[in-house]
Amino acid sequence: MAERRIGYHASHEQHPPSDLLRFACAAADAGFEAAMCSDHFQPWSERQGHSGFAWAWLGAALASTPMSFGTVTAPGQRYHPAVVAQGAATLAELYPGRFWLALGSGEAMNELVVGGAFPAKDERNARLRESVDVIRALLRGETVTHRGLVTVEEARLWSLPDEPPPLIGAAITPETARWVGSWADGLITIARSPEDMRRVVDAFREGGGEGKPMRLQAQLSWARTDAEALANAHDQWRTNIFDSPVLGELRSPASFDAAASFVRPEDVDGPVRVSSDVGRHVAWLEGDLELGFERVYVHNVGRDQDSFIETWGRDVLPRLG
Repeated sequence: MAERRIGYHASHEQHPPSDLLRFACAAADAGFEAAMCSDHFQPWSERQGHSGFAWAWLGAALASTPMSFGTVTAPGQRYHPAVVAQGAATLAELYPGRFWLALGSGEAMNELVVGGAFPAKDERNARLRESVDVIRALLRGETVTHRGLVTVEEARLWSLPDEPPPLIGAAITPETARWVGSWADGLITIARSPEDMRRVVDAFREGGGEGKPMRLQAQLSWARTDAEALANAHDQWRTNIFDSPVLGELRSPASFDAAASFVRPEDVDGPVRVSSDVGRHVAWLEGDLELGFERVYVHNVGRDQDSFIETWGRDVLPRLG
């Protein structure tokens, strides 16, 4: 089993790219050994207010820190899979062994900015599976022509890394996790209740993922007091507590804000791990590691990243080493 690590999640939806780069450098100095970032065209909420271009930022972050980095992206609509493969190959060649890529079927609010229809989930999965095959073939140095749900004409990558980056499958539901297990090099999912996460883990393993690495993005709200932590979670992340079909189908930050207008603060405590007690957060993370996740990327949804990074570097990471 690979060494277990706690990573830092950089949220492009909530902070400008310049601040996120500073946070990533601070996280590395504080003892975080890995990181990941979101890849959105729009934020989940107008209150979040940002959405930098992840692929440009990743080059700067990898150059500025010693950490590994990855992102979850959706090939097939906003990004052509040949372009995704070229971007992944470039980062992997520049920073050997430090870049990984997770692939998912996407959300309407990001993919529809380029026009066209947003397909149903089964067609999006089929398009993703074709895209995975295209990306893998290109990373092997093959010349690829493919005509299906995605079209590729005589594409070849001319700058390849010595080792291709792992292609991780993104899944929230057990059904998607089981399917991902059949083709992905690993799994990434989001924190839910231990029972829900176990169902996702079991499905991934049953679908062909046994022995493959698993990663977790854990959304939390830590602050100096419980009241502040809960207020931060409600302000910044109440748009994100819905089930997967809702997250995938709404088309704009305004739509997410409208859908979340009836979400109460107490509704967010659970989908987000809300507590000022670092000991409680340590216990949550220990539970994640016991489920088999080798890397857990913590995302503090409050805006005060400086205090979070300082406190967790001092009081949390040493207890999980």
